[in-house]
Amino acid sequence: MGHHALRKDMTCLNCNHVVEKRYCPNCGQENTETKESFHYLFTHTIEDLVHYDSGFWKTIKFLLFYPAKLTTEYLSGKRKTYVAPVKLYIFISFITFFILSVINSFEEHKETPLKNTNTQEEIIKEDNIRLSESKGNVIKLDSTEIQSKLGKENNQTVKWLFSKFRDFEKNSKQKDFNKKFSKTFFSTIPKALFIFMPLFAFVLWLFHDKKKWYYFDHGIFTIHYFSMILLSFTINEIITLVLDYMFKGEIADTINGFIALFLILWWMFYFFRSHSRFYGEKKWISRIKGTFILGINTVFLIITILILVTYSALNVN
Repeated sequence: MGHHALRKDMTCLNCNHVVEKRYCPNCGQENTETKESFHYLFTHTIEDLVHYDSGFWKTIKFLLFYPAKLTTEYLSGKRKTYVAPVKLYIFISFITFFILSVINSFEEHKETPLKNTNTQEEIIKEDNIRLSESKGNVIKLDSTEIQSKLGKENNQTVKWLFSKFRDFEKNSKQKDFNKKFSKTFFSTIPKALFIFMPLFAFVLWLFHDKKKWYYFDHGIFTIHYFSMILLSFTINEIITLVLDYMFKGEIADTINGFIALFLILWWMFYFFRSHSRFYGEKKWISRIKGTFILGINTVFLIITILILVTYSALNVN
């Protein structure tokens, strides 16, 4: 990629220092024209991130396959060799959300022709059949009964809650509800991880020597661990999409199920291995601490995900 033309004015726009050549000797900013096309801005950002000098690919390799090595290297002072933790997490989060949105768009586009083949009368007829078959399995909610029990016939909150449950019950009878709910569940994982990270680091802080380890250290450990989860999760989603196109029905579901199980086991193994290597404790002490830390954080994470999924499920359309 070529460089932009140099400015005729040799005064740095960033610090007002006199620029002798192309780069400011005071702050390092390149003294080029400020007008940039979107293409230049995009490619320049990606190049800065993935260029071999930035250590991007080395960072990714350590992140995925060498538990705790990246965190240990960063905290030991080797910070120029690897991508900064926060910058890394933001980039991976962006890629995750982008990939999930693309996958959802492909899935919706693939399902649209099937939905349009049925007439409105056929759809209503199918809904009535499903309704009759599911009477013994679906809990019926009666608005009058709910309002009478609460003694608030005009309570807007009750009406809103009731309408959401009615929509949930109606949607649950649709053929594609499970698929929509599954997409909603997986799309909440990045959000839940982002909300959950400070709490995860806090639990780590509680279980370790406060004089030896600062909250900052636990925070870097947490960012790297969650970055690994997000990146491996994104790779899994891409593999799942490819397998869905290569195989059909139960074969794809079975393969994807084994891959998902392996991924969860890898997350657990990665945590225990990285915890043992990073904190340098005896293995049996590290295993006991790691079990409690992972158990407590798993409960908190499940609660966080359930809250997000419940809200999303009531708004599935």
